[in-house]
Amino acid sequence: MSKKGSKTKTAHKKREPRYFDWAMVFIVIFLVVFGLVMLYSVSSYNAGIKFSDPAFYAKKQGVAALGGLVIMMVIAFIDYHIWDKLAFVVYVVAILLNGMVLFSSASANYGGSTRWLSLGGMSFQPSETAKFAVIVFLAAMISRVPQKKLGRFKTILVLMFAAAPMFVMVAVSNLSTAIIIIAVAAVMVFVASPKYLQFAGIIALIAAAGAVFLMMFSYRISRIQVWLNPGKYKSGYQTLQGLYAIGSGGIFGKGLGESLQKLGYVPEPENDMIFSIVCEELGLVGAVCVIIVFLMLIWRFMVIAQNSNDMFGSFLVVGVMAHIAIQVVLNIAVVTNSMPNTGVTLPFISYGGTSLAFLLAEMGIVLSVSHGIRLKSLAVEKTSASVQKPYLKLVNGKTTENEETGKNEDDT
Repeated sequence: MSKKGSKTKTAHKKREPRYFDWAMVFIVIFLVVFGLVMLYSVSSYNAGIKFSDPAFYAKKQGVAALGGLVIMMVIAFIDYHIWDKLAFVVYVVAILLNGMVLFSSASANYGGSTRWLSLGGMSFQPSETAKFAVIVFLAAMISRVPQKKLGRFKTILVLMFAAAPMFVMVAVSNLSTAIIIIAVAAVMVFVASPKYLQFAGIIALIAAAGAVFLMMFSYRISRIQVWLNPGKYKSGYQTLQGLYAIGSGGIFGKGLGESLQKLGYVPEPENDMIFSIVCEELGLVGAVCVIIVFLMLIWRFMVIAQNSNDMFGSFLVVGVMAHIAIQVVLNIAVVTNSMPNTGVTLPFISYGGTSLAFLLAEMGIVLSVSHGIRLKSLAVEKTSASVQKPYLKLVNGKTTENEETGKNEDDT
């Protein structure tokens, strides 16, 4: 081939259009805006009493939302492979920040829990950095493991134990976040491994670790007792009021802003109990619509993960998907009293500037992975039945040319 022909081919390759998941951007913006509207509706009564400003919580969340959306779009157009290089540094920094909560004088106590750091007049939850760090670190580790070794039980244990230091550090002060961290790690390793039966051992280890923490901190057992019989214990008051809110909403709800349970009956409804007020004001229909929007978001995650150019990108997306999906399930399960209270917030909707900012940063990474997808490859996958891969085939890292032609690598 002549040099001229080679240059033309290279230039054509560089000009090849790339994908960007604008559908995901619109879904995220909708959730953020919906969250701000619901937050104002839910928190205006309490904010007016505490701060003489009904929009106090909504304003603070709005600032975090604007900053987070800017961060999301900036990260979206940065090559996501930079996180592969920074994975270990991010992990160590997150451990140090969470360690400061336990041992530093900069830690702050709110609502009886020491989960915040106060630096330079600003308070934030380091546990949010832990979720982000585990996703990046495990994605980097999994992408470095040879495919043949991913099915070995020893490899699975090594990957799970990589998240153990973060789990222990966070669990001391914030067990609910620690549960999310270990669950995200388990999902990522499960997707990476082609063998499933050995995960029974992993589940047993996680259950054993949970039992140890319950014995170490016996006061947490009371949450199980309250869950089984909320009407018998004083601490079941929040759960009962949340259930009253859900039941009184009916099919179509009382209308936006018309909730009665938010008027001092449900304690701090702007946090983890906000979904109960959504049910009261918008009814079953509104609650189902919110769940459908989250399902649409998870669907976009799956599309991007399946079409990512490499294993690292795929598992970044899998990790973020697991984080959001687990948190949504846990929050709704707690609000409906399907499981003991964990204090897990509803992503994009519950009050929490640190949580929202890190969620949007994670979404920026997912959009960055989507930006690396070639439109030509995506079009081929949609039109050719031979290229429709099962989702769990992400262990291959990327679709090889041999897979696209229906051949096995061994045949060549």
